[in-house]
Amino acid sequence: MRKMTMVLGLITLWAGVTATAHAQEPVAAAAGLSAVAAPTAAALPAGLLPQDPADSLYRAGRRALNAGNYREAADYFATIRARYPNSGYVADAYYWEAYARYRGGNTEDLKVARELLRQQAQQYPDAATTHDAEILLARVRGTLARRGDAEAAERVAVDAAPDAPRPDRPERPDRPPRPPRHEDDMRVAALNALLQMNAEQAVPILRKVLEKRDEGSVELRRKAVFIISQQHSDETAEIMLDVVRNDPDPEVRAQAVFWLSQVPTEEAVIALDSVLLHSTDREVQEKAVFALSQHASRRAIQGLRNYVQRDDVPEGLKEKAIFWIGQHHDPENREFLRELYGQLRSAELRERVIFSISQGGTEEDSRWLMDRALDPDESLEMRKKALFWAGQSHEVSATDLVRLYDTIGDTDMKNQLIFVFSQRHEPEVIDKLMDIARNESDPDLRKKAVFWLGQSHDPRVADFLLELITQEVP
Repeated sequence: MRKMTMVLGLITLWAGVTATAHAQEPVAAAAGLSAVAAPTAAALPAGLLPQDPADSLYRAGRRALNAGNYREAADYFATIRARYPNSGYVADAYYWEAYARYRGGNTEDLKVARELLRQQAQQYPDAATTHDAEILLARVRGTLARRGDAEAAERVAVDAAPDAPRPDRPERPDRPPRPPRHEDDMRVAALNALLQMNAEQAVPILRKVLEKRDEGSVELRRKAVFIISQQHSDETAEIMLDVVRNDPDPEVRAQAVFWLSQVPTEEAVIALDSVLLHSTDREVQEKAVFALSQHASRRAIQGLRNYVQRDDVPEGLKEKAIFWIGQHHDPENREFLRELYGQLRSAELRERVIFSISQGGTEEDSRWLMDRALDPDESLEMRKKALFWAGQSHEVSATDLVRLYDTIGDTDMKNQLIFVFSQRHEPEVIDKLMDIARNESDPDLRKKAVFWLGQSHDPRVADFLLELITQEVP
Protein backbone atom coordinates (compact mmCIF):
# COMPACT_ATOMS: atom_id res chain seq x y z
CA MET A 1 0.00 0.00 0.00
CA ARG A 2 2.92 2.30 0.75
CA LYS A 3 4.01 3.16 -2.74
CA MET A 4 0.86 2.25 -4.67
CA THR A 5 2.66 1.49 -7.90
CA MET A 6 -0.54 0.79 -9.73
CA VAL A 7 -0.63 2.28 -13.19
CA LEU A 8 1.20 -0.41 -15.14
CA GLY A 9 -0.61 -3.19 -13.27
CA LEU A 10 -4.09 -1.51 -13.88
CA ILE A 11 -3.35 -0.98 -17.56
CA THR A 12 -2.16 -4.67 -17.89
CA LEU A 13 -5.20 -6.09 -16.02
CA TRP A 14 -7.69 -3.87 -17.75
CA ALA A 15 -6.31 -4.38 -21.26
CA GLY A 16 -5.83 -8.15 -21.05
CA VAL A 17 -2.39 -8.08 -22.64
CA THR A 18 -0.54 -11.39 -22.25
CA ALA A 19 3.18 -11.96 -22.18
CA THR A 20 2.97 -14.06 -25.33
CA ALA A 21 1.43 -11.36 -27.52
CA HIS A 22 2.76 -11.44 -31.08
CA ALA A 23 5.23 -8.63 -31.61
CA GLN A 24 3.44 -7.41 -34.72
CA GLU A 25 0.07 -7.05 -33.00
CA PRO A 26 0.43 -4.88 -29.89
CA VAL A 27 -2.71 -2.89 -30.56
CA ALA A 28 -4.90 -5.94 -31.08
CA ALA A 29 -3.53 -7.60 -27.97
CA ALA A 30 -4.00 -4.60 -25.71
CA ALA A 31 -7.48 -3.98 -27.06
CA GLY A 32 -8.56 -7.28 -25.59
CA LEU A 33 -8.12 -9.56 -28.58
CA SER A 34 -6.51 -12.95 -28.37
CA ALA A 35 -2.76 -12.64 -27.95
CA VAL A 36 -2.25 -14.68 -31.09
CA ALA A 37 -4.32 -15.07 -34.20
CA ALA A 38 -5.84 -18.31 -32.99
CA PRO A 39 -5.73 -20.77 -30.11
CA THR A 40 -2.19 -21.47 -29.02
CA ALA A 41 -0.65 -24.72 -30.12
CA ALA A 42 -1.02 -26.03 -26.58
CA ALA A 43 -4.79 -25.73 -27.01
CA LEU A 44 -4.83 -28.22 -29.88
CA PRO A 45 -6.52 -31.50 -28.95
CA ALA A 46 -4.06 -34.31 -28.31
CA GLY A 47 -5.78 -36.47 -30.92
CA LEU A 48 -9.40 -36.33 -32.02
CA LEU A 49 -9.13 -39.22 -34.46
CA PRO A 50 -6.66 -41.80 -33.11
CA GLN A 51 -7.59 -44.29 -35.87
CA ASP A 52 -7.12 -41.73 -38.63
CA PRO A 53 -4.09 -42.51 -40.89
CA ALA A 54 -2.92 -38.89 -40.48
CA ASP A 55 -3.12 -38.90 -36.69
CA SER A 56 0.64 -39.30 -36.17
CA LEU A 57 1.35 -36.40 -38.55
CA TYR A 58 -1.18 -34.26 -36.75
CA ARG A 59 0.46 -35.02 -33.41
CA ALA A 60 3.87 -34.22 -34.85
CA GLY A 61 2.56 -30.90 -36.17
CA ARG A 62 1.15 -30.12 -32.75
CA ARG A 63 4.49 -30.80 -31.05
CA ALA A 64 6.30 -28.62 -33.59
CA LEU A 65 3.90 -25.73 -32.96
CA ASN A 66 4.37 -26.07 -29.20
CA ALA A 67 8.12 -25.90 -29.71
CA GLY A 68 7.89 -22.85 -32.00
CA ASN A 69 9.23 -24.83 -34.98
CA TYR A 70 6.84 -23.20 -37.44
CA ARG A 71 8.52 -24.35 -40.65
CA GLU A 72 8.49 -27.95 -39.47
CA ALA A 73 4.86 -27.64 -38.32
CA ALA A 74 3.79 -26.22 -41.69
CA ASP A 75 5.42 -29.18 -43.44
CA TYR A 76 3.57 -31.70 -41.28
CA PHE A 77 0.15 -30.11 -41.91
CA ALA A 78 0.90 -29.78 -45.63
CA THR A 79 1.77 -33.48 -45.73
CA ILE A 80 -1.59 -34.38 -44.21
CA ARG A 81 -3.35 -32.60 -47.07
CA ALA A 82 -1.14 -34.09 -49.75
CA ARG A 83 -0.81 -37.67 -48.52
CA TYR A 84 -4.20 -38.24 -46.88
CA PRO A 85 -6.80 -36.19 -48.78
CA ASN A 86 -9.64 -38.13 -47.15
CA SER A 87 -8.38 -37.71 -43.59
CA GLY A 88 -10.63 -36.15 -41.01
CA TYR A 89 -7.80 -33.72 -40.25
CA VAL A 90 -7.61 -32.21 -43.75
CA ALA A 91 -10.15 -29.40 -43.24
CA ASP A 92 -8.36 -27.97 -40.22
CA ALA A 93 -4.90 -28.75 -41.62
CA TYR A 94 -5.40 -25.83 -44.05
CA TYR A 95 -5.84 -23.51 -41.09
CA TRP A 96 -2.97 -24.87 -38.99
CA GLU A 97 -0.54 -24.77 -41.87
CA ALA A 98 -1.58 -21.17 -42.54
CA TYR A 99 -1.19 -20.38 -38.87
CA ALA A 100 2.33 -21.87 -38.78
CA ARG A 101 3.32 -19.90 -41.87
CA TYR A 102 1.88 -16.71 -40.41
CA ARG A 103 3.95 -17.19 -37.27
CA GLY A 104 6.98 -17.88 -39.44
CA GLY A 105 6.61 -14.33 -40.67
CA ASN A 106 8.32 -14.04 -44.07
CA THR A 107 6.38 -12.49 -46.94
CA GLU A 108 6.20 -15.59 -49.13
CA ASP A 109 4.86 -17.66 -46.25
CA LEU A 110 2.25 -14.99 -45.60
CA LYS A 111 1.08 -15.17 -49.20
CA VAL A 112 0.84 -18.96 -48.99
CA ALA A 113 -1.09 -18.62 -45.74
CA ARG A 114 -3.55 -16.25 -47.40
CA GLU A 115 -4.16 -18.73 -50.22
CA LEU A 116 -4.57 -21.65 -47.80
CA LEU A 117 -7.20 -19.77 -45.83
CA ARG A 118 -9.07 -18.87 -49.02
CA GLN A 119 -9.05 -22.53 -50.07
CA GLN A 120 -10.31 -23.67 -46.69
CA ALA A 121 -13.19 -21.17 -46.85
CA GLN A 122 -14.20 -22.42 -50.30
CA GLN A 123 -13.72 -26.17 -49.83
CA TYR A 124 -14.46 -26.64 -46.12
CA PRO A 125 -16.76 -23.78 -45.05
CA ASP A 126 -17.96 -25.75 -42.02
CA ALA A 127 -14.53 -26.68 -40.63
CA ALA A 128 -14.14 -26.40 -36.87
CA THR A 129 -11.50 -23.68 -37.33
CA THR A 130 -13.57 -21.54 -39.71
CA HIS A 131 -14.10 -18.63 -37.33
CA ASP A 132 -10.46 -18.57 -36.26
CA ALA A 133 -9.45 -18.77 -39.91
CA GLU A 134 -11.40 -15.63 -40.81
CA ILE A 135 -9.66 -13.65 -38.06
CA LEU A 136 -6.29 -15.07 -39.05
CA LEU A 137 -6.91 -14.07 -42.66
CA ALA A 138 -7.60 -10.48 -41.58
CA ARG A 139 -4.27 -10.42 -39.75
CA VAL A 140 -2.36 -12.01 -42.60
CA ARG A 141 -3.75 -9.37 -44.93
CA GLY A 142 -2.82 -6.63 -42.50
CA THR A 143 0.78 -7.80 -42.30
CA LEU A 144 1.03 -8.13 -46.10
CA ALA A 145 -0.51 -4.70 -46.55
CA ARG A 146 2.10 -3.14 -44.30
CA ARG A 147 4.72 -4.76 -46.53
CA GLY A 148 3.33 -3.16 -49.66
CA ASP A 149 0.89 -5.76 -50.99
CA ALA A 150 -1.69 -3.70 -52.90
CA GLU A 151 -4.36 -6.41 -52.99
CA ALA A 152 -4.11 -6.93 -49.24
CA ALA A 153 -4.17 -3.18 -48.58
CA GLU A 154 -7.33 -2.77 -50.62
CA ARG A 155 -9.04 -5.60 -48.77
CA VAL A 156 -7.96 -4.26 -45.38
CA ALA A 157 -9.58 -0.94 -46.20
CA VAL A 158 -12.80 -2.70 -47.17
CA ASP A 159 -12.82 -4.94 -44.08
CA ALA A 160 -12.22 -1.98 -41.77
CA ALA A 161 -15.35 -0.17 -42.96
CA PRO A 162 -18.07 -0.11 -40.29
CA ASP A 163 -20.54 -2.22 -42.31
CA ALA A 164 -18.24 -4.26 -44.50
CA PRO A 165 -19.71 -7.44 -46.05
CA ARG A 166 -18.02 -10.83 -45.57
CA PRO A 167 -17.76 -12.45 -49.03
CA ASP A 168 -15.10 -14.97 -47.92
CA ARG A 169 -17.72 -17.13 -46.31
CA PRO A 170 -21.13 -16.76 -47.97
CA GLU A 171 -23.94 -17.21 -45.51
CA ARG A 172 -26.23 -20.21 -45.86
CA PRO A 173 -29.56 -20.81 -44.11
CA ASP A 174 -28.22 -24.03 -42.55
CA ARG A 175 -25.08 -22.40 -41.13
CA PRO A 176 -25.16 -20.68 -37.72
CA PRO A 177 -24.37 -16.95 -37.84
CA ARG A 178 -20.99 -15.71 -36.73
CA PRO A 179 -20.89 -14.59 -33.11
CA PRO A 180 -20.90 -10.77 -32.77
CA ARG A 181 -17.65 -10.90 -30.77
CA HIS A 182 -16.02 -12.78 -33.65
CA GLU A 183 -17.10 -10.09 -36.13
CA ASP A 184 -15.67 -7.44 -33.81
CA ASP A 185 -12.31 -9.20 -33.63
CA MET A 186 -12.15 -9.39 -37.43
CA ARG A 187 -12.98 -5.72 -37.78
CA VAL A 188 -10.46 -4.68 -35.13
CA ALA A 189 -7.73 -6.71 -36.82
CA ALA A 190 -8.48 -4.85 -40.06
CA LEU A 191 -8.64 -1.46 -38.30
CA ASN A 192 -5.34 -2.12 -36.58
CA ALA A 193 -3.68 -2.95 -39.88
CA LEU A 194 -5.20 0.07 -41.59
CA LEU A 195 -4.12 2.39 -38.80
CA GLN A 196 -0.51 1.25 -39.16
CA MET A 197 -0.65 1.65 -42.93
CA ASN A 198 -2.57 4.90 -43.27
CA ALA A 199 -3.75 6.77 -40.19
CA GLU A 200 -5.47 9.45 -42.26
CA GLN A 201 -7.66 6.79 -43.80
CA ALA A 202 -8.21 4.84 -40.58
CA VAL A 203 -9.20 7.67 -38.22
CA PRO A 204 -12.39 8.67 -40.12
CA ILE A 205 -13.44 5.00 -40.10
CA LEU A 206 -12.81 4.78 -36.38
CA ARG A 207 -14.91 7.93 -35.93
CA LYS A 208 -17.79 6.21 -37.72
CA VAL A 209 -17.40 3.13 -35.53
CA LEU A 210 -17.48 5.26 -32.40
CA GLU A 211 -20.54 7.14 -33.62
CA LYS A 212 -22.57 3.93 -33.56
CA ARG A 213 -25.07 3.72 -30.74
CA ASP A 214 -26.63 0.24 -31.09
CA GLU A 215 -26.02 -2.44 -28.45
CA GLY A 216 -24.56 -4.78 -31.07
CA SER A 217 -21.57 -2.49 -31.61
CA VAL A 218 -20.62 -2.05 -27.95
CA GLU A 219 -17.67 -4.48 -28.03
CA LEU A 220 -16.41 -2.98 -31.25
CA ARG A 221 -16.62 0.55 -29.81
CA ARG A 222 -14.69 -0.52 -26.72
CA LYS A 223 -11.85 -1.81 -28.87
CA ALA A 224 -11.99 1.16 -31.20
CA VAL A 225 -11.46 3.44 -28.20
CA PHE A 226 -8.15 1.74 -27.50
CA ILE A 227 -7.04 1.84 -31.14
CA ILE A 228 -7.76 5.55 -31.49
CA SER A 229 -5.90 6.23 -28.23
CA GLN A 230 -2.71 5.07 -29.93
CA GLN A 231 -2.90 8.05 -32.29
CA HIS A 232 -1.14 10.78 -30.33
CA SER A 233 -2.65 13.85 -31.93
CA ASP A 234 -4.99 16.73 -31.12
CA GLU A 235 -7.73 14.82 -32.93
CA THR A 236 -7.37 11.86 -30.56
CA ALA A 237 -8.36 13.89 -27.51
CA GLU A 238 -11.28 15.45 -29.39
CA ILE A 239 -12.63 12.04 -30.44
CA MET A 240 -12.21 10.56 -26.95
CA LEU A 241 -13.94 13.49 -25.30
CA ASP A 242 -16.88 13.06 -27.67
CA VAL A 243 -17.06 9.38 -26.66
CA VAL A 244 -17.02 10.28 -22.97
CA ARG A 245 -19.83 12.79 -23.43
CA ASN A 246 -22.06 10.93 -25.84
CA ASP A 247 -21.55 7.15 -25.88
CA PRO A 248 -24.52 5.42 -24.23
CA ASP A 249 -22.44 2.55 -22.83
CA PRO A 250 -20.83 3.31 -19.42
CA GLU A 251 -17.92 0.94 -20.02
CA VAL A 252 -17.09 2.58 -23.35
CA ARG A 253 -17.14 5.99 -21.67
CA ALA A 254 -14.98 4.76 -18.77
CA GLN A 255 -12.43 3.18 -21.09
CA ALA A 256 -12.21 6.36 -23.13
CA VAL A 257 -11.31 8.27 -19.97
CA PHE A 258 -8.75 5.67 -18.96
CA TRP A 259 -6.96 5.68 -22.31
CA LEU A 260 -6.87 9.46 -22.37
CA SER A 261 -4.29 9.18 -19.59
CA GLN A 262 -2.00 7.49 -22.11
CA VAL A 263 -2.32 10.22 -24.73
CA PRO A 264 0.71 12.47 -24.06
CA THR A 265 -0.74 15.78 -25.22
CA GLU A 266 -1.95 18.90 -23.46
CA GLU A 267 -5.25 18.48 -25.30
CA ALA A 268 -5.75 15.18 -23.50
CA VAL A 269 -5.25 16.91 -20.13
CA ILE A 270 -7.75 19.61 -21.09
CA ALA A 271 -10.24 16.90 -22.06
CA LEU A 272 -9.77 15.08 -18.74
CA ASP A 273 -10.22 18.35 -16.83
CA SER A 274 -13.45 18.91 -18.68
CA VAL A 275 -14.68 15.41 -17.87
CA LEU A 276 -13.86 15.79 -14.19
CA LEU A 277 -15.64 19.14 -13.89
CA HIS A 278 -18.65 18.62 -16.12
CA SER A 279 -19.50 14.92 -16.36
CA THR A 280 -22.60 13.75 -14.51
CA ASP A 281 -21.33 10.15 -14.38
CA ARG A 282 -19.59 9.62 -11.02
CA GLU A 283 -17.69 6.54 -12.18
CA VAL A 284 -16.35 8.40 -15.20
CA GLN A 285 -15.30 11.31 -12.97
CA GLU A 286 -13.42 8.91 -10.68
CA LYS A 287 -11.59 7.51 -13.68
CA ALA A 288 -10.79 11.05 -14.78
CA VAL A 289 -9.14 11.68 -11.40
CA PHE A 290 -7.05 8.54 -11.82
CA ALA A 291 -6.23 9.35 -15.45
CA LEU A 292 -5.00 12.83 -14.52
CA SER A 293 -2.85 11.35 -11.76
CA GLN A 294 -1.17 9.05 -14.29
CA HIS A 295 -0.65 11.57 -17.07
CA ALA A 296 2.93 12.64 -17.66
CA SER A 297 2.09 16.34 -18.01
CA ARG A 298 2.70 18.62 -15.02
CA ARG A 299 -0.49 20.36 -16.01
CA ALA A 300 -2.40 17.19 -15.12
CA ILE A 301 -1.31 17.13 -11.48
CA GLN A 302 -1.93 20.88 -11.30
CA GLY A 303 -5.47 20.16 -12.49
CA LEU A 304 -5.97 17.86 -9.49
CA ARG A 305 -4.57 20.50 -7.15
CA ASN A 306 -6.97 23.08 -8.52
CA TYR A 307 -9.85 20.62 -8.17
CA VAL A 308 -9.33 19.86 -4.48
CA GLN A 309 -9.31 23.58 -3.68
CA ARG A 310 -12.80 24.08 -5.10
CA ASP A 311 -15.81 24.29 -2.78
CA ASP A 312 -18.38 23.26 -5.39
CA VAL A 313 -17.27 19.68 -6.09
CA PRO A 314 -18.18 16.36 -4.37
CA GLU A 315 -16.14 15.59 -1.29
CA GLY A 316 -15.70 11.96 -2.31
CA LEU A 317 -13.95 12.99 -5.51
CA LYS A 318 -11.78 15.44 -3.61
CA GLU A 319 -10.72 12.58 -1.31
CA LYS A 320 -9.62 10.52 -4.29
CA ALA A 321 -7.79 13.46 -5.84
CA ILE A 322 -5.93 14.11 -2.57
CA PHE A 323 -4.93 10.46 -2.42
CA TRP A 324 -3.47 10.48 -5.92
CA ILE A 325 -1.70 13.78 -5.39
CA GLY A 326 -0.08 12.11 -2.39
CA GLN A 327 1.26 9.31 -4.59
CA HIS A 328 3.44 11.84 -6.45
CA HIS A 329 6.34 12.07 -4.05
CA ASP A 330 7.86 15.33 -5.15
CA PRO A 331 8.49 18.29 -2.82
CA GLU A 332 5.93 20.53 -4.51
CA ASN A 333 3.12 18.09 -3.90
CA ARG A 334 4.14 17.53 -0.29
CA GLU A 335 4.20 21.27 0.33
CA PHE A 336 0.84 21.69 -1.42
CA LEU A 337 -0.80 19.04 0.78
CA ARG A 338 0.60 20.54 3.97
CA GLU A 339 -0.78 23.95 3.00
CA LEU A 340 -4.08 22.44 1.88
CA TYR A 341 -4.62 20.83 5.28
CA GLY A 342 -5.05 24.23 6.94
CA GLN A 343 -7.67 25.25 4.36
CA LEU A 344 -9.88 22.19 4.87
CA ARG A 345 -12.79 21.99 7.27
CA SER A 346 -13.93 18.45 6.56
CA ALA A 347 -12.56 15.83 8.98
CA GLU A 348 -12.59 13.20 6.24
CA LEU A 349 -10.53 15.35 3.90
CA ARG A 350 -8.11 16.29 6.66
CA GLU A 351 -7.67 12.62 7.50
CA ARG A 352 -6.96 11.89 3.84
CA VAL A 353 -4.26 14.55 3.79
CA ILE A 354 -2.68 13.12 6.93
CA PHE A 355 -2.57 9.69 5.32
CA SER A 356 -1.15 11.07 2.06
CA ILE A 357 1.56 12.98 3.92
CA SER A 358 2.44 9.81 5.85
CA GLN A 359 3.22 8.02 2.60
CA GLY A 360 6.06 10.44 1.83
CA GLY A 361 8.34 8.93 4.44
CA THR A 362 10.60 12.01 4.71
CA GLU A 363 11.86 13.65 7.86
CA GLU A 364 9.89 16.77 7.00
CA ASP A 365 6.67 14.76 6.60
CA SER A 366 7.19 13.02 9.94
CA ARG A 367 7.92 16.30 11.69
CA TRP A 368 4.71 17.79 10.26
CA LEU A 369 2.72 14.79 11.49
CA MET A 370 4.19 15.11 14.99
CA ASP A 371 3.32 18.80 15.00
CA ARG A 372 -0.30 17.91 14.22
CA ALA A 373 -0.29 15.25 16.95
CA LEU A 374 0.91 17.72 19.56
CA ASP A 375 -1.22 20.68 18.45
CA PRO A 376 -3.86 21.36 21.15
CA ASP A 377 -5.99 23.23 18.63
CA GLU A 378 -6.43 20.07 16.57
CA SER A 379 -9.33 17.74 17.23
CA LEU A 380 -8.52 14.67 19.29
CA GLU A 381 -9.23 12.33 16.37
CA MET A 382 -6.87 14.19 14.05
CA ARG A 383 -4.16 14.21 16.72
CA LYS A 384 -4.52 10.48 17.24
CA LYS A 385 -4.37 9.72 13.51
CA ALA A 386 -1.36 11.97 13.02
CA LEU A 387 0.39 10.28 15.94
CA PHE A 388 -0.35 6.82 14.56
CA TRP A 389 1.02 7.58 11.10
CA ALA A 390 4.04 9.39 12.51
CA GLY A 391 4.76 6.29 14.56
CA GLN A 392 4.74 4.17 11.40
CA SER A 393 7.66 6.17 10.04
CA HIS A 394 11.22 5.29 10.98
CA GLU A 395 12.00 8.98 10.63
CA VAL A 396 10.46 9.28 14.10
CA SER A 397 12.83 7.50 16.45
CA ALA A 398 11.72 5.14 19.17
CA THR A 399 13.59 7.32 21.66
CA ASP A 400 11.51 10.36 20.68
CA LEU A 401 8.28 8.40 21.05
CA VAL A 402 9.28 7.09 24.47
CA ARG A 403 10.09 10.61 25.68
CA LEU A 404 6.81 11.88 24.31
CA TYR A 405 4.75 9.62 26.60
CA ASP A 406 5.85 11.44 29.76
CA THR A 407 5.05 14.86 28.30
CA ILE A 408 1.46 14.05 27.30
CA GLY A 409 -1.23 14.74 29.85
CA ASP A 410 -4.23 13.56 27.82
CA THR A 411 -5.27 9.99 28.62
CA ASP A 412 -6.64 9.33 25.15
CA MET A 413 -3.37 10.38 23.56
CA LYS A 414 -1.42 8.21 25.98
CA ASN A 415 -3.66 5.30 25.02
CA GLN A 416 -2.96 5.98 21.35
CA LEU A 417 0.77 6.19 22.00
CA ILE A 418 0.70 2.79 23.75
CA PHE A 419 -0.89 1.42 20.59
CA VAL A 420 1.84 3.10 18.52
CA PHE A 421 4.44 1.43 20.76
CA SER A 422 2.85 -1.93 19.98
CA GLN A 423 3.54 -1.39 16.27
CA ARG A 424 7.27 -0.86 16.90
CA HIS A 425 9.86 -3.49 17.78
CA GLU A 426 12.81 -1.55 19.18
CA PRO A 427 14.01 -2.68 22.66
CA GLU A 428 13.46 0.77 24.17
CA VAL A 429 9.78 0.64 23.16
CA ILE A 430 9.35 -2.71 24.93
CA ASP A 431 11.15 -1.24 27.92
CA LYS A 432 8.67 1.64 27.97
CA LEU A 433 5.66 -0.66 27.75
CA MET A 434 7.00 -2.67 30.70
CA ASP A 435 7.54 0.58 32.62
CA ILE A 436 3.96 1.65 31.91
CA ALA A 437 2.63 -1.75 32.98
CA ARG A 438 4.58 -1.51 36.21
CA ASN A 439 4.37 2.18 37.16
CA GLU A 440 1.52 3.99 35.30
CA SER A 441 -0.99 5.39 37.80
CA ASP A 442 -3.97 4.87 35.45
CA PRO A 443 -5.02 1.19 35.75
CA ASP A 444 -6.64 1.18 32.30
CA LEU A 445 -3.40 2.30 30.69
CA ARG A 446 -1.49 -0.35 32.62
CA LYS A 447 -3.89 -2.97 31.30
CA LYS A 448 -3.42 -1.70 27.74
CA ALA A 449 0.36 -1.96 28.11
CA VAL A 450 0.07 -5.49 29.47
CA PHE A 451 -2.23 -6.50 26.62
CA TRP A 452 0.16 -5.25 23.94
CA LEU A 453 3.15 -6.76 25.70
CA GLY A 454 1.33 -10.07 25.41
CA GLN A 455 1.39 -9.66 21.63
CA SER A 456 5.15 -9.05 21.57
CA HIS A 457 7.75 -11.63 20.57
CA ASP A 458 10.47 -10.03 22.67
CA PRO A 459 11.98 -12.88 24.76
CA ARG A 460 12.04 -10.66 27.86
CA VAL A 461 8.28 -10.25 27.93
CA ALA A 462 7.42 -13.75 29.19
CA ASP A 463 9.55 -13.34 32.31
CA PHE A 464 8.17 -9.85 32.87
CA LEU A 465 4.56 -11.00 32.68
CA LEU A 466 5.30 -13.92 35.00
CA GLU A 467 6.80 -11.43 37.46
CA LEU A 468 3.65 -9.29 37.31
CA ILE A 469 1.44 -12.29 37.93
CA THR A 470 3.55 -13.41 40.87
CA GLN A 471 3.49 -9.96 42.42
CA GLU A 472 -0.28 -9.77 42.18
CA VAL A 473 -0.90 -13.10 43.86
CA PRO A 474 -1.65 -12.50 47.57
